[in-house]
Amino acid sequence: MNASFNRRTFLQVSGGTAAAMSLGFVWPTHAQNTQPTEVNAWIDIHADDTVVIRYARTEMGQGSRTSAPMLIAEELEVDWKKVRVVDVPAHDNLRRKRVYGDMASVGSRTIRMSQEYLRKAGAAARMLLIEAAAKRWGVPASECKASLGQVVHVGSKRQLRYGQLAAKAATLTPPKDIPLKDPSTWTLVGKPLPRVDMVDIVTGKIRYGVDVQLPGMLHAAIAQSPVFGGKATSVDSSKIANRRGVVKVINQGEFVAVVADNWWRAKEALRDVAIEWDHGKNASVTSASLMQFYRDGLTHKDLAVARNDGDAPGTLASASKVIEADYYTPYLAHATMEPMVCTARWTEDSLEVWASTQNPESTLTAAASTADIGQEKVQVFAMQMGGGLGRKSPQDFTRQAVAIAMQVPGKPVKLMWSREEDMQHDLYRPASLVRMRASVDDQGKPQALHVRVSAPSLFSQLLRMPLQNGVDQQAVACFNDHPYAIPHTLVDFAMRTAHVPVGFWRTVGHSQNPFVRECFLDELAAAAGQDPLAYRLALLPDNEKANRDRAILQAVAKAAGWQQALPKGVHRGIASVDGYGSWTACVCEVSVNARGEVAIHRVVIGIDPGYAVNPDNIQAQLQGSVVHGLTAIFWGEMTVKDGRIEQSNFHDYRMMRMNEMPKVETVIAPTGGFWGGVGEPAQAPLAPALCNALFAATGKRIRSLPLKNHGMTLVKA
Repeated sequence: MNASFNRRTFLQVSGGTAAAMSLGFVWPTHAQNTQPTEVNAWIDIHADDTVVIRYARTEMGQGSRTSAPMLIAEELEVDWKKVRVVDVPAHDNLRRKRVYGDMASVGSRTIRMSQEYLRKAGAAARMLLIEAAAKRWGVPASECKASLGQVVHVGSKRQLRYGQLAAKAATLTPPKDIPLKDPSTWTLVGKPLPRVDMVDIVTGKIRYGVDVQLPGMLHAAIAQSPVFGGKATSVDSSKIANRRGVVKVINQGEFVAVVADNWWRAKEALRDVAIEWDHGKNASVTSASLMQFYRDGLTHKDLAVARNDGDAPGTLASASKVIEADYYTPYLAHATMEPMVCTARWTEDSLEVWASTQNPESTLTAAASTADIGQEKVQVFAMQMGGGLGRKSPQDFTRQAVAIAMQVPGKPVKLMWSREEDMQHDLYRPASLVRMRASVDDQGKPQALHVRVSAPSLFSQLLRMPLQNGVDQQAVACFNDHPYAIPHTLVDFAMRTAHVPVGFWRTVGHSQNPFVRECFLDELAAAAGQDPLAYRLALLPDNEKANRDRAILQAVAKAAGWQQALPKGVHRGIASVDGYGSWTACVCEVSVNARGEVAIHRVVIGIDPGYAVNPDNIQAQLQGSVVHGLTAIFWGEMTVKDGRIEQSNFHDYRMMRMNEMPKVETVIAPTGGFWGGVGEPAQAPLAPALCNALFAATGKRIRSLPLKNHGMTLVKA
């Protein structure tokens, strides 16, 4: 079997390219034998009316492989049952001068940042098909309309199927003015549809990055310096010199890898390689020293200012009542179910990469740079991911895989990190220490607010990007743009760059700062003796942003029955946050016994994303946010000893279990007029709503996470 045939066979099985078998649907036999017509870059139409829609982002379980094509199909006026979805590889986007735009699935922006050009792609194709029909009939296009995959001449009732018109439509000049349908006329968008890949996922047909199999493939296991920034100074592999299956030992300084004929042999052989590491200056760092480092940031002067309304320092200095509290959120690992994995095959003039990546274009760039070849010589096939959560956007594992493959030319090599490597060499959510100070008047209303954030900078440390005015916008997210009517607000930032590598973790700054802001607001409400919901509503001014906060707060509170009495021993907490272009709110109902066992009786969580493309998928995202969020809230914490991460696997970095999952009720309340994200914002109000409920239940204020450090654990309600 030659290499070309091997690649083609693999792609047919994996669904890795636009030419491969579609994911989620099985091609009709007759469609396989017809050559489709490309009406535009996004749409192919077969003679039998099968419509192929290309998906140019990546799928990690968020469901946008379904939602994004729905936008195209809506404007195209096509029968959804006739739609097949295929993925676009990054090298096709490069070859076609990035006609598909940004391919990254990050920041909950797949729908909100691409919805306009996706809808226009569908609308433009529809207009071309109508024009093709009008020309065949010799009538004005204005007398024709499209519906369910066919064009109808209104006057004569004549009909032509898309499959009959595609070839002609493809020869016509694309329209410059592309009007879009009014949302009130949508027939597909807004309906709950099953995911196109659901059947393949549950039947095991989907191929994840970890599933890649190629003829003659080798496997690599990797060991990196236990202390971040360390280097391998000596590698003794004599113990495995003649071990069965071992192909090569590679020392790249930053990491050591063993290549073998299967991964287990590579992993076990790596354990017997004697590696001496130079740990450098960070070998004495501990969680305690890091905490002191962050505390020192709170006392610095002349810090970077993110927001400065009025005179917060002066108002606080002269106030008769000031409420102050420090809040802390720890480093968190991503702990995706699928660890870092990438397969690469290198020759002197070509490079192929199969990767679980959130950003295929970055994968292509990183691979080309590592191999020092032109990007046009690289092919990248983005596989289905077994979770991403932000970790699979940076390309450290891609560079490692390519560097290893270059040591065994012509052979495909799959690099897979062990769970221990994955846990202890993550790019962690930054730890953050925040000091909140507010002055209140006689009615308990805040007059001044000073927020000081001491934390690493994702943009400076990870992306090496200069900070505008010295402020990392993620570090101060939801503080610098809070919606409340507080006359004097100062938000400043102390950047603290530690040796622990940081990265984007699902919801990023909104995964931690809403906990601080909304819990502190609850402190103010409690000090004023006021209902937390009423207190928030009274602080919201009459403007568009605050009115959306008000609407989702009221919708979720109504769904939760906020004004209704609860059973004895059950208590509520509430929070609302906007982020990623959407507005969210959450109510948690809890009880706590004397042993610190927390029973969550109910979580009511809601979102206003503007437009709800696929409500079924949004509901799944809200429910998934609760799973992921509660895991972090109760147990998530990465600690440091002797410069290295202490946690190594799920025995000491605990995941929530199925029997602990609380009842989740979702409120999807789209108000229209904007396009918000869904995958990340719903997690934002969960931690403060829960911790506010815990205060209501116990009278004790939670100002740091995880809850295990407060003697609390989760039990089934």
